[in-house]
Amino acid sequence: MIPALNPLVLNLKESATLAVNIEARRLRDMNKEIYHFGFGQSPFPVPEILRRGLEEHSHKNHYLPTRGLPKLCEAVSSFYQKQFNYTFTPEDVFVGPGSKELIFQCIYLIEGPLLVPAPSWVSYGPQATLRGKLIKPIITQRNNSYKLTAEELDRACYSLGEGQKILILNNPGNPTGAVYTHDEMKDLAEICRAYHVVVISDEIYAMIDFNHQKQAGMSQYYPEGTIVSGGLSKSFSAGGYRLGVLLIPEELAILKQALKSIISETYSSVSAPVQYAAYAAYASFDELEEYISTCCDIHRFAGEYLHSRFLKMNLNCPRPGGAFYLFPDFENYRDVFRRQGISTGYTLCEKILQEARVALLPGADFYLPATNLGVRVASVDYDGAAVLKDWKGAQECTAEKTMEFFPNLVRGCDALEDFLKNSI
Repeated sequence: MIPALNPLVLNLKESATLAVNIEARRLRDMNKEIYHFGFGQSPFPVPEILRRGLEEHSHKNHYLPTRGLPKLCEAVSSFYQKQFNYTFTPEDVFVGPGSKELIFQCIYLIEGPLLVPAPSWVSYGPQATLRGKLIKPIITQRNNSYKLTAEELDRACYSLGEGQKILILNNPGNPTGAVYTHDEMKDLAEICRAYHVVVISDEIYAMIDFNHQKQAGMSQYYPEGTIVSGGLSKSFSAGGYRLGVLLIPEELAILKQALKSIISETYSSVSAPVQYAAYAAYASFDELEEYISTCCDIHRFAGEYLHSRFLKMNLNCPRPGGAFYLFPDFENYRDVFRRQGISTGYTLCEKILQEARVALLPGADFYLPATNLGVRVASVDYDGAAVLKDWKGAQECTAEKTMEFFPNLVRGCDALEDFLKNSI
């Protein structure tokens, strides 16, 4: 029997980030040396406070409230007030099985086309496709570190005419590592308010800001129309815990009621032990600040190392300001690759994986044209526990130490450099 499926899913493919991770791991399982620049997962160990919280509450076997463990909602609200000056109350907080799922629920519930800056994270568009939404990529510019400008947003909103729209904005950004300034965010907020745009502000990397400043959040300038998402996976190095949070302002109360209803009919509630573990982390965040600051310093060093190597290879690459990604492009080699029959980012990444053993993702997976020669690089292919244990700061990281701490980043760059030299 061949069952009929929802036609909206027939053209979907597996998430590009998950697919490249599976392929890289498959090749490594075959004892092939692969430099895995394709998957963004924090390499650091789960903080002790989270592990202890999970262990101490492993016996909790009751369903928790749909919206989340009440004291966890209070702790999340307090965390965002203290760290980012947001004004969300505990009643505004929802807990879900990862921020990815919560973003999908929002996209499903809110009417209107989805505005997606390009490049942006791979899953926003497919999630909108599952809802049958129009997706409007907004091409951003390399000379602005691929950050969305107010002018670009204005043109996109105007082109769509009347009616509600949704903007999803990731800050710090995946796949570029870009971080918005307060002035940039304020300008975007004015456009969103003028066009009645509902903003989903994906702030999963909010604590990985290389300037160690309180980030510019859309909620600071457009609180009545901004939904904030976050969670444990990136800054807290607990992706496998699958716990995300969503903060919805009172002005969007109708969404809160709808979200409670849809949660009650889908996943019901997040694992109780995991919610108690998350409470331990959010409520005692002061105990984690040194850990998160040190991890951020290591992310910054790894990103800046790759950035400097890419520039020496004559790649175009904005300097990352946060998260753990870079977005270099091979535009300066376009003619070289064209003579080899390579004209798309997909074929380029396939060739680099085959010949240089470096796993990358093409710009087309991030809403750019197929011919775009940009690639996403994740800077986390190293043993985070070992680096964290012996990290003395970037100023102590000599060439020898860099090789000791980040061998796959160094060798991956060497392999990519050799690949380019051999291509000319």
